[in-house]
Amino acid sequence: MRKDARLSGRALATTLGWHFTKVSKVENGARPPSEDDIRAWCAACGADDQVPDLIATVRHVASMYHEYRRQMQAGMKHLQESSVPLYEATALFRIYDTTVVPGLFTTAEYAGELFRFWQGFMGLKDDVDAAVEARMERQRVLYTGSRAFRVVIEEQVLRTRVGDSDVMAGQLDRLLAVMSLPRVSIGIIPATGERLSLTQGSFWMFDDSRVRIETVSASLTVTQPRDIALYARVFDLLQRSAVHGREARQLITKAIRDLADESELPVNLRQHRCLEIPVLRSVELRSRPVADSRAGRPPHQPTGRDRPWQGGISG
Repeated sequence: MRKDARLSGRALATTLGWHFTKVSKVENGARPPSEDDIRAWCAACGADDQVPDLIATVRHVASMYHEYRRQMQAGMKHLQESSVPLYEATALFRIYDTTVVPGLFTTAEYAGELFRFWQGFMGLKDDVDAAVEARMERQRVLYTGSRAFRVVIEEQVLRTRVGDSDVMAGQLDRLLAVMSLPRVSIGIIPATGERLSLTQGSFWMFDDSRVRIETVSASLTVTQPRDIALYARVFDLLQRSAVHGREARQLITKAIRDLADESELPVNLRQHRCLEIPVLRSVELRSRPVADSRAGRPPHQPTGRDRPWQGGISG
């Protein structure tokens, strides 16, 4: 910025009334600038338009990178509960996932499989049951307040095997159920469909205040308005690439049928109404429980196949 303004370090320091070493220390990261420093610096360089982004960075730089191992020292349950205030304060969720079903829409069984993987992979203490319970409780934001949920998932999400066939069939049925909620829009990008965006990596947008990106080891929080605007543009393209409504339901139904065809047994087709009627009645679906846990079924025994799913641990 200073070079773009054709100012030397000493010239900028003189303009701002600073000691000349302060400019060097700020530029080299030895001294963090205050918000007043940023405003004065931008004004001197004729770059007032950059003030909001720079101040947002200073305010959130310490919390932009959240290492999972440190966050989960208190357990995976704590990680689920820590996001509740943000979820409750958000009016518009925009969610894009490439591999697994977003946490707000998972069944208890599906969530348990994800947590068991991460518990073993990261060497965490075993509080899977407590984490699942916390996630199911967090899903109440789907039914309270005046929130809107705009979700786009890749067709691969319907095919990523999490748990056994019964777990997958129950999860896909759950997706069909939540699609009937007026506040929820779920679009699916067909694997062979035309794409308007080639972006990679899952992300969550919370209003226009922040974007959360999950990696294998940590989550990143983006707060700069300019960057958030880019994610908003990308999400719009992803939504336009997706199919919605009846076409989306057909993709899910086909995934359940394929799941039944591939398995030796275990999917009980009769308990999944989506295979019996083409359009689900919203009056039936709204009365369904949040967890959709199909209580009474014995817990799934792990197959021993580790799957490096990226995502699902906090979202």
